[in-house]
This record gives sequence, C-alpha cells and structure tokens, in this order.
Amino acid sequence: MTNDDSIARVVPYVVIHADAEAPRECCGVVIAQPDGEPLYIACHNIAPAAQHFMIDPQDYASAEDTGPVIAIAHSHVFVPPQPTDADLASIERTGLPWLIVNHPTGTHTITRPSGYVAPLLGRPFVHGVHDCYAIVRDYYATQGIALNDYPRLYGWWNEPDGPDLYRENFAREGFVEVPRETLREHDLILMNIRARRDNHMAVYLGRGVILHHLIEQPSRREFYGEFYQKRTTAVLRHRTLM
Repeated sequence: MTNDDSIARVVPYVVIHADAEAPRECCGVVIAQPDGEPLYIACHNIAPAAQHFMIDPQDYASAEDTGPVIAIAHSHVFVPPQPTDADLASIERTGLPWLIVNHPTGTHTITRPSGYVAPLLGRPFVHGVHDCYAIVRDYYATQGIALNDYPRLYGWWNEPDGPDLYRENFAREGFVEVPRETLREHDLILMNIRARRDNHMAVYLGRGVILHHLIEQPSRREFYGEFYQKRTTAVLRHRTLM
C-alpha cells in the first residue's frame, strides 16, 4: 500500500493545476512510476458545476496506460480540503485514497476508504455521485438488493443519441413493470420531468410518500402528489419483492 507521505509529494503539482483552473475544481490522478516515485497527471474536469469534478474518462484511461493509479486528486476552491459527503461516497466507490488540495492556501488532506455510507436524507446533489439514481441504488441496498452503478454524464436525458439509462437497464437489474394502481411500498417510480426521455425516479415508501433526489436540492421524503403523479411514466417492482 502506498503511504500518505508518498502521495503527498505530488501536492506542489496539484497546487499549480488548482491555481490554473480556479474557480473550477481541478482533478487528476496519481500514478506509481516504475521507480516507485508518484507522478501527478492532470485531467480535464467535465463536471457542469464549478464546485464539483468529474474526471474525463479518456484522460483516466490514458493515465492508466502510464502506470497503476494509486490515488485520485482534486482541489477545493476557497473551502477547506476536508472531503464532502459526495467525496467520501466516491472514495468508497473507487477504493483509492483521495488527495484534496485547497486553493489558494495549498493545505491538503489524504483520505482512504473507511466503509463510509452516506445518509439517505439530506445529501447535497452531485450528479453521478449523489443523484436520483444513487438514492435509489442506496435505498435498495438497505433492502439487500444490489444494483449496478452506471457512468452518466450530466444531461444524458436530452441527448438525441444518448442512453435511455433507466429503460435500457432496469430489466437486467431485476425490475418488472406493474400496473400503477398496484403501487406499494418499495416500488420504483419512473418519471419524465420536461425531458426527451425518463429522467427522474423515486422509491415509494408507502402512505403516499416517496424518497427521491431532485437536481440542486437535498435528498428528501416528499408527498407523492399531483405534480409527480402526472409525470410518472412507469411503476417498477423488483422480482425479489413480488
């Protein structure tokens, strides 16, 4: 296992990258060179929001061709380099230590996977990490149902040739469509909210309440009222809950 002191040797290079990218967060990977020395490889941040980051998959693949990835690095701009809830969740997903560097001070933290599980309620929205699919995935995990994660770029629901993330994948995840009038606890509700294809989902908790995560809002329980009912396109039930 690469120790933290070794990873910290790339901090000056991340600082340079962070200064160049501010006010957007910078991001990159740390690889181990054949001589054991760490090397920071700067990557493009393709996240739509300045306060988040998403490493360009092509950049990540190119970095892997250079050597084994031993850490993920990114910056926090004008906020402490402590990992956010989304960072902690992503650290668990990658299984790698994360180096976070503050701009402009250059202070840093290194955080390793520790078994962190984000709470279902009150998570800040971060597309691809804490979004409506993530809350559904984490909810079903509490029911003993493991769903695969799927890479997804912001705005996929309106791309002319983009994926139909929900319709293309949920049959293989063990869900079947059921009549809407049979809606019951643990069912999955698909919705279309002003989009080319289904772009939102919620878990029905029973008694007229759903659990979901809207864009730029914290995850929450909410009444399954007329607004959401009119935008419902399907009700799905997992085979293990039939």
